[in-house]
Amino acid sequence: MNPVTPVETSFVSRGTRCAAWYLTTPSDALTGERGRPCVVMAHGFGATRDSGLLPFAQRFAAAGCDVLLFDYRGFGTSDGTRDPGLAQDVHHLRHRADYHAAIAHARTLPGVDRERIVLWGSSYSGGHVVPVAARDGQVAAVISQGAAMDGIGALWAVVRNAGPGALLALTGHGLRDVAGTLLGRPPHRIGVFGPPGSTAAITAPDAEAGYSSITGPSFRNTLRARGALRIPANRPVTAARRLRAPMLVVVAARDSIAPPAAARRAAARAGAGAEVLELGCGHFDIYTGAPFERSVAAQVSFLTRTLRADPAAG
Repeated sequence: MNPVTPVETSFVSRGTRCAAWYLTTPSDALTGERGRPCVVMAHGFGATRDSGLLPFAQRFAAAGCDVLLFDYRGFGTSDGTRDPGLAQDVHHLRHRADYHAAIAHARTLPGVDRERIVLWGSSYSGGHVVPVAARDGQVAAVISQGAAMDGIGALWAVVRNAGPGALLALTGHGLRDVAGTLLGRPPHRIGVFGPPGSTAAITAPDAEAGYSSITGPSFRNTLRARGALRIPANRPVTAARRLRAPMLVVVAARDSIAPPAAARRAAARAGAGAEVLELGCGHFDIYTGAPFERSVAAQVSFLTRTLRADPAAG
């Protein structure tokens, strides 16, 4: 079967247009009397929809799911990229609001079964999908891979990788950005990723090569430095007990960026229980090669088993 070609579309979140790709499945394998399931997807810390996610979306579409894959406000080709308050500003609460808007939009799409919406996330968004699904209460399933489940743990990872000085420097850049805003200055920006010792949010030893291997044409390696100050407040693991949807957690066991222990802890706390797939790879390995094939095959199997449980299905 040929890969499904995405169609450009959009929806509105809090008054701002979010750009998206929509993939309509050519298969009726999971179609029920109420329609087709739909997977809602977004990316991680500072990333865009064209950065390594389309191969996952195409596999889901081939398996029988429609897919809505979007950019957050202020990122990629979404609106807000010229708004200093939105452009390249990593804000977990704003990203979660965009997920909720995407879910609401997916439920209005012709032929989509509004009761079989699936949330998918990777890295930072792998954490977002847990509190979003818990709050929504109606999603059919959740897939989380290489997830950033605990911001406090992520900061300790910075200390382990680069030392306490790196964390202090990152905090200093964030405070400079906040202070500059109060003084009417332009945003202070740092890189999303860079080599060890550089002025960037992610500087783990494998960050530069790994991130560069997946970035698409709309990605910009810059973000508002204030985003670093929000990292410890982003703790999706605390919402896991409120999750009622089945969840698949894909853990990159050698992840140096999103601590795998936090992902395992979130899976153990999940109210509906969770399946866990452990891969002996690093954070970025999961998007390509053998780790990608193992991960996406498990995800398709999970979707097929979970979504066939719909009483109106086939």
